[in-house]
Amino acid sequence: MSISVKTLLAAAIVGFFLVPGLANAEALAQLEKQGYKVSKLTKNKAGSQGWIASNGDKRFFCRMNVSIAVVSKKELVGITAGGRLVKMNRATYEATLGGPDPSLPLWSDLQAGRVKAPHVKGCTPLR
Repeated sequence: MSISVKTLLAAAIVGFFLVPGLANAEALAQLEKQGYKVSKLTKNKAGSQGWIASNGDKRFFCRMNVSIAVVSKKELVGITAGGRLVKMNRATYEATLGGPDPSLPLWSDLQAGRVKAPHVKGCTPLR
């Protein structure tokens, strides 16, 4: 019993349109251009960390795409998939990399909702 490539392609296309969260995914930059305001860091019902972008009646949940953030000159925080925070020694981390990583966001910025495009996975509508 073999399945043709056309059948697999058709099934994949139908599956994509039946998943409402993926079909309505938005970029945070697009939402901000449309006047959406970003909340402080929060968790959704599933426990994922992220931000709520809203413009009054429409709201989107934007998932966090950060695993390490800067807390201070001496400390970093690792963020697990479950949302737990793990303190890390910044000097040890940077010595392992061979120098400082300028792409790491500040933890205080993430908490306050001052996020940039690389820090967000995507935004899905809240029901």
